[in-house]
Amino acid sequence: MSTIASNLQAVRERIVLSAQRCGRDPAEVRLIVVSKTFDARAVCDARAAGALEFGENYLQEALAKMAATEQLCPRQDAPLVWHMIGPIQSNKTRAIAEHFDWVHSIERAQIAQRLSAQRPASLAALKVCLQINVSGEASKSGVNPDELGELARSVADLPRLELAGLMAVPAPSDDPRLQRAAFARLRGLSEDLRAAGLIGHELSMGMSGDLESAIAEGATMVRVGTAIFGERAKSIPSSG
Repeated sequence: MSTIASNLQAVRERIVLSAQRCGRDPAEVRLIVVSKTFDARAVCDARAAGALEFGENYLQEALAKMAATEQLCPRQDAPLVWHMIGPIQSNKTRAIAEHFDWVHSIERAQIAQRLSAQRPASLAALKVCLQINVSGEASKSGVNPDELGELARSVADLPRLELAGLMAVPAPSDDPRLQRAAFARLRGLSEDLRAAGLIGHELSMGMSGDLESAIAEGATMVRVGTAIFGERAKSIPSSG
């Protein structure tokens, strides 16, 4: 078993144990393997170990990796599902609309409008999550919770998008109580919007260091990279 396969198994076991501990069905929690800064061969190793959903932050890196993965990986019946999880620039929306299945990082109505207009009619509606700055950090992407309702209403009306839920990257903390408090806030915001019929049930929250707390607060998708691939290579400048 490769190191990546072994790490994937360990992460899956963490997800199962975390869900069972809080009385949830582990099948309710999907693992998004965050492959940013790792190459197509790493994606193929993860795919061989059963991973099908991959998260990327940088558009140009992702497009090259998608093409290389098609060449390197043996054909399998189930196609890969690609998630854009990084900040989005306006001039990158067309390529994202054409190549990704999910976008987790909608924080402006303009970006959502462009994605909807540029989503090819031949593809299913693009599934999107609104990114919320739950910790109020100036350096973090995401809409202010006070502005969330207005953004949700504008995105919910767009024809080529499916507003599936919410996403957050809270301030890092080693304290499970603080971790859970941030995730609980996102869950509360989700419940309010779901009651109004604006969004779906998805909660994209939790990473390598805090996925247990996220699952305890209702995460339906956890985004894990370091615990699977190891420490990241030198950061790639964001290209959208």
